[in-house]
Amino acid sequence: MKIIIAGAGEVGFHLAKLLSYEAQDITLIDTDKEKLSYADNHLDIRVLKGDATSIQVLQDADVDGSDLVIGVTASETTNLTLCLLAKQLGCKRTMARISNTEFMDNRDILKFEELGIDELISPERLAAMEIQLMLNQSAFNDTYEFEGGLLTMFGVILPKTAPFVGKMVKEAARIFPELHFMPIALQRMGTQFTLIPRGDTVFKEGDQVYFITSDKGVEELYKLTGMQKQEIKNVMILGGSKVGFKTARDLCSKKFNVKLIEKNKEKAFDIADELPHALVINGDGRNVELLEEESLESMDAFIAVTGNSETNIMSCLVAKNKKIKKTIALVENMDYFQLSHSIGVDTLINKKLLAANSIFRYIRKGEVLALTRLNNLNAEILEFEVKATSLVNGEIIKELNFPREASIGGVIRNGEGIIALGDFRIAQGDKVVVCCLPKAIPKIEKLFL
Repeated sequence: MKIIIAGAGEVGFHLAKLLSYEAQDITLIDTDKEKLSYADNHLDIRVLKGDATSIQVLQDADVDGSDLVIGVTASETTNLTLCLLAKQLGCKRTMARISNTEFMDNRDILKFEELGIDELISPERLAAMEIQLMLNQSAFNDTYEFEGGLLTMFGVILPKTAPFVGKMVKEAARIFPELHFMPIALQRMGTQFTLIPRGDTVFKEGDQVYFITSDKGVEELYKLTGMQKQEIKNVMILGGSKVGFKTARDLCSKKFNVKLIEKNKEKAFDIADELPHALVINGDGRNVELLEEESLESMDAFIAVTGNSETNIMSCLVAKNKKIKKTIALVENMDYFQLSHSIGVDTLINKKLLAANSIFRYIRKGEVLALTRLNNLNAEILEFEVKATSLVNGEIIKELNFPREASIGGVIRNGEGIIALGDFRIAQGDKVVVCCLPKAIPKIEKLFL
């Protein structure tokens, strides 16, 4: 695909990096010469200095022959204008990063598609939604919902007490024949290698395992991973950033008891005016005494979303030391995910990764309905819709020429989530959730074209 990315900031650079790894034809536009020079030296892409809303710059980028234009500059006005112009100049599809979530809330009224803007993306909104999902399933360290929860992915580090530790996948399946979940990806403790579990794969203590489960399997998964479902009611949020504000607002609307700590006095007062149901405290969240004075130990969850990754991690470690049930830290540095098992924070969230997940589904071939990349794992989970022309249509799973580096986690049919085993026959209209390593993606895409 020929893709134009406007904005060489963190999100734009991260996107360009991921896409360049897949040999996509990428052009990166920015007004900052230094950022472009860095991207040019580190990535196999074309860079172009200039204003992304300049018609001449867009024509120099061959916008009329592009498949996708993505606006991820710091200015949502620039991003929206860019998409409008790009569509008029012949681009097939456009996506704009925004910070004002009112645009998303009123999409039906505003009809952005008619203006030439196909998709809107808000990394801050995605992060706030991810935090809510993590609080709803508080024992797990990574989650993702397909079709509103008909199928859900959970990530968990296996404790010693989990009943299937030391057993092969096929042994666990025999012992628990009525299970409504499927292991789809696994990473051994202390390694960087991602495995797609097979029948002879042995579960070990400390494994980071990802499961796909139907709504019937959530309680089973809690029992069999040795985890306890914990009720989250009292939440402390560190940082009145866009993510912090959106999270506090959404949690207040769902009757959580929210305390928000913001260092900037003026910002703290503004947030207090807008969120009357939250208790807003003006103070430095790095001050352990302040956290203790504000009854940190009585909190069920601690969410650190300041603009500083190190502050977020360290404050979460303080909270963990106080036996807080759930800690979530917003981090900008992708390298921290490499250490996520050993840092001691329950969940790390990265806006760049969330934005990339949202955008990547439009890069994949086939009818991709959803996509997520697993934190710190070299794997993707994709949801495909089976078309009449798809090679998998009408086929039994065990008879498919399915690559070993991929597995089917589940199928959604007629509004029901199904954990599909080898004898299941796939039909047109099914929504199939597949987990695969990068080298298997082209083969998987061909099966669902």
